[in-house]
Amino acid sequence: MLAQLRSNWRTLAIAFLIFYFGFHALAGDGGLLTWSKRNEMMAARAEELKQLKSQRADMEARALLLRNESLSKDLLEERARSLLGFSDPRDYVVRMGPQA
Repeated sequence: MLAQLRSNWRTLAIAFLIFYFGFHALAGDGGLLTWSKRNEMMAARAEELKQLKSQRADMEARALLLRNESLSKDLLEERARSLLGFSDPRDYVVRMGPQA
């Protein structure tokens, strides 16, 4: 028995390597069984990227209106009132509790 193992150790080592790599190709982190989970995660990340691009475009448009070359007085007044907590005497102010 020991003599057979000594003569077939290369075959056993290769069989073990084939099994090891085959198992990880099937069930590992990048394996075939996790393919659908990876696709779902990619779809979720693509949707998140789409939302972030939309938010960035909105913020860039608002920042453009606050530059010296194209200053929007309405937006500047809105931001100043929001940041400083001031209001016009003709404004209706509704006080709300702290936001979570």
